[in-house]
Amino acid sequence: MPSYAHLNVEKHGHTALVTIANPPANTWNRESLSALKALVADLNAERDIYALVITGDGEKFFSAGADLTLFADGNKTVATEMTMLFGEAFEALSAFRGVSIAAVNGYAMGGGLECALACDIRIAEEQAQMALPEAAVGLLPCAGGTQLLPWLVGEGWAKRMILCGERVDAATALRIGLVEEVVGKGQARAAALALAEKVARQSPSSVAACKTLVQRARVEPPSYNLIHERERFIKLFDTEDQKEGVGAFLEKRPPQWKNA
Repeated sequence: MPSYAHLNVEKHGHTALVTIANPPANTWNRESLSALKALVADLNAERDIYALVITGDGEKFFSAGADLTLFADGNKTVATEMTMLFGEAFEALSAFRGVSIAAVNGYAMGGGLECALACDIRIAEEQAQMALPEAAVGLLPCAGGTQLLPWLVGEGWAKRMILCGERVDAATALRIGLVEEVVGKGQARAAALALAEKVARQSPSSVAACKTLVQRARVEPPSYNLIHERERFIKLFDTEDQKEGVGAFLEKRPPQWKNA
């Protein structure tokens, strides 16, 4: 596998484990955002990868977001470039054909939290802290925060976090729906990999179709998507995985998925 700037990549069975490694705070920059977009494209092309787990290097930070020194001189050209890079990287992550899981092992601030928001599922360690503090420095969340956070936690909590700069701990994040699970310190990575193993038991063809339908529910009404749901169901009969799944069940054996 090629190298990716500030991202360490390991394969665990059918899961790609991605570690953000840009000390001291695992901030995002031009190189790492471009690398994430390229990495997701490469993983989409690898038919034996069904899930992606992303976490931060070290014990303190998942990611502190953007490197603010990039915006210190008020250069609008740089700002435009960075917003595009952030958007392209996290939209690619959101569109990953498999299941993406954020293992939040510490502070997830600004663009760091937006990275987690782009994932399908979030598991946080008990000491984790999450915030979108951009307004406190004269900016705003430009990588999906204003759109994805309300979908998960509701408009009220989204406004508390974005407009009031409120930081939430792991327990609060679980209560308001920002994360799906809280684990002990140092356990997020293992918990995320264990969940990813469950993904590997599902048909990757079915998972990709289901994920598309679930995410469409954010922007399109059920009356429209119900038609697509039936169409996707029928299209699965063109896949080898559909035949394998039903055959394995009837023969009482584990399925051997081909992602085809």
